[in-house]
Amino acid sequence: MKPKEILLSVLPTDDANRPYASWDTPMRPDAFSLDDETKIKKIEERFREIMEVLGLDLTDDSLQGTPRRVAEMYVNEVFSGLNPKNLPNARLFENKYKYDQMLVEKDITFYSYCEHHFVPFYGKAHVAYFSSGKVIGLSKINRLVQFYARRPQVQERLTVQIGKELEKLLETAHVAVVVDANHLCVASRGVGDTNSKTGTAYFSGKFEENEFKKEFLNYVNHV
Repeated sequence: MKPKEILLSVLPTDDANRPYASWDTPMRPDAFSLDDETKIKKIEERFREIMEVLGLDLTDDSLQGTPRRVAEMYVNEVFSGLNPKNLPNARLFENKYKYDQMLVEKDITFYSYCEHHFVPFYGKAHVAYFSSGKVIGLSKINRLVQFYARRPQVQERLTVQIGKELEKLLETAHVAVVVDANHLCVASRGVGDTNSKTGTAYFSGKFEENEFKKEFLNYVNHV
């Protein structure tokens, strides 16, 4: 599947009358009014109720700790990217060596959760940029991908969020992101297709030109 560029649009204002872009994760204004431990306790209580409604015996030694484990996993791990305090601190360096070609970081593994059914989707992200005078440590690109993946997501939004954050951090208008992913909401339920993959892409600046777009996709597919 050849990835297609994502077109951005501006959505209406949210409940607090704050304008937000289509690539923002929908969040309530009071999203961080509770500390992490309070969130864990509340999720634990509610997940316990879900398990009880399903008819599970929570006195069983295999199940009795599950509500707490799920709550801790949600807050501290798989949805930790919801909290902006967890955004990686990306240190930039001067491009002293005057490198003026595209820099490509490919095959960045990520795991995320589909916001429609709260089941995982996972795959690889491929990122490139042209420096406008600054460069970023390679591991920070990986961490940035992980940050935006660790929240309830749709793949289209994840792709754009990575691209927009790199533009902001690097102060460059030239960024490319391609994401290929397997979705368990497709494979493990519904149609039950275990073979299909989904591709999305974001191109800005020079990468909107066919010459550079093709060069980047050649790196992704062949190098």
